[in-house]
Amino acid sequence: MVERRKNMNKISEKIHYVGVNDLKIDLFEGQYKVPNGMSYNSYILLDDKITIMDTVDQHFSNEWLDNIKKEIGDKKPSYLVVQHMEPDHSGSIANFLKVYPETTVVGNDKTFRMIDQFFHCEVKNKLVVKDNDSLSIGEHKLTFVFAPMVHWPEVMFTYESTEKVLFSADAFGKFGALGTQDNWIDEARRYYIGIVGKYGPQVQNILNKAKQIDIATIAPLHGPILNNDLGKYLNLYDFWSSYKPEEEGVVICYTSVYGNTKKAVMLLQEELTKNNKKVIVHNLAREDLSVCLADAFRYSKLVLATTTYNANLYPFMNFFLEILVEHNFQNRSVSLIENGSWYPTAANLMKKKLENSKNLTYIEPSIKILSSLTDENINQIKELAKNL
Repeated sequence: MVERRKNMNKISEKIHYVGVNDLKIDLFEGQYKVPNGMSYNSYILLDDKITIMDTVDQHFSNEWLDNIKKEIGDKKPSYLVVQHMEPDHSGSIANFLKVYPETTVVGNDKTFRMIDQFFHCEVKNKLVVKDNDSLSIGEHKLTFVFAPMVHWPEVMFTYESTEKVLFSADAFGKFGALGTQDNWIDEARRYYIGIVGKYGPQVQNILNKAKQIDIATIAPLHGPILNNDLGKYLNLYDFWSSYKPEEEGVVICYTSVYGNTKKAVMLLQEELTKNNKKVIVHNLAREDLSVCLADAFRYSKLVLATTTYNANLYPFMNFFLEILVEHNFQNRSVSLIENGSWYPTAANLMKKKLENSKNLTYIEPSIKILSSLTDENINQIKELAKNL
């Protein structure tokens, strides 16, 4: 994996990066914490017909247009390819067309409907493409591969066959600006599960298409250009989109009001560690829920521990279960720990929340704590640790 940013770095002599970094953003899509910012990637193909791949967030239009100007001087782009209409990638279309009004915009039917919705204007020059249509721009040939619901309905990838570059829209992206030091897998997993994870079957479809293509480089709309060990990234996407556990291990997600449920969780963690089991513990009230969500999909077993609150689920657990189900949580082993002083119903409520999740195996015993741990509860936790 290579991150390229310096001096508008090149994928090749004819394909250059012209994107931007956003170091001010703190919440991506208004909900995902991005302490290292985000990149909005755009690329330029310098051929007989100069072609731009996607725009950037509108707040960075001037920087992006300056990047293009540095590459082409007084020349004019022939094409602007729009692969994805989410505003962090399409937000500068109108500003681009003010500077380069003769450019032909390339997209599909759904692309142009969304352009009208966002910008309330008709594109003067447009090329409407269908799945697997091709466009020659000189030495390079672009083939458009539709990828609906990865993760919007208009999304398409673009394959450049001369240099074997797959422009992959939002797929194979990650959180974080280019040049920041973080773990690609962790931030790509959090990005994928949070944003694309609901659409596993659609990702599987596009992976099957990708298997038919000779790919040397993947150029996503977020994160670094990928050009080493591509099998690793394709395999990870296969795991994530098929909802198979990536690793063996136990994730414990809990809430605790007065510390008694937490004591049960800490005892379970201790017992699991004795048995050489990998254990990850998340306090849902204090931690980034996108990390908790990603770990629930990463590992093979999930323990949910919470209090009953006003005869319902504790709010943070309730929301966590909703986003688990929304993102198609399935194919896992689950254990339940509930606590309650006067109406303990959390275990049944958690099961009800998960009733539409596929292929869940419940590992017993399900543990009921009445206010604080008893000797019986301690023995049950030890038994659960062995069963896990």
